[in-house]
Amino acid sequence: MDKVFRKTKIYLDTSVLSYLQQEDSPERMASTIQFWEELKKRDDLDIYLSDVTLAEVSECYEPKRSFLQEKLKEIQFSFLEKDDDAEKLAKQIIDLGILTNKSHDDCLHIAIAVLEACNYIVSWNFKHLVNVKTINGVRAITNLKGFSQIDIITPEMLLKGEDND
Repeated sequence: MDKVFRKTKIYLDTSVLSYLQQEDSPERMASTIQFWEELKKRDDLDIYLSDVTLAEVSECYEPKRSFLQEKLKEIQFSFLEKDDDAEKLAKQIIDLGILTNKSHDDCLHIAIAVLEACNYIVSWNFKHLVNVKTINGVRAITNLKGFSQIDIITPEMLLKGEDND
């Protein structure tokens, strides 16, 4: 029986883009630039961005906004739009206490990625996304609702997971 090769589906939240130019955090910026260069070369990844991500980029101040918009032209990605299902799932994430209303956009990032059956949400947002409470909460809601499992990781985690040394 032939195995079907499935690409790994990754959803990038806005923090990943933001750290492409974040001089006050040189280590994360360097990791993000390395990650970005890797994204440009990899053909085993399907990259997803949402209208939520692009709206957040458009709220950046110049010249960072233009810089990030130019960087987006360097990678191939699929565009996802929030819809009623994403809004409902985001509300459930809030109702379950995983995140609060103040983090509605972060809930939308999660919901959109879950509904698209992404394997990973890649983020530098430790306050709302890359932390034990959110990761466990998202696992619980995906199990409860019958969605595919999704992991929330940093760009470094994805790169280090690919090392064969």
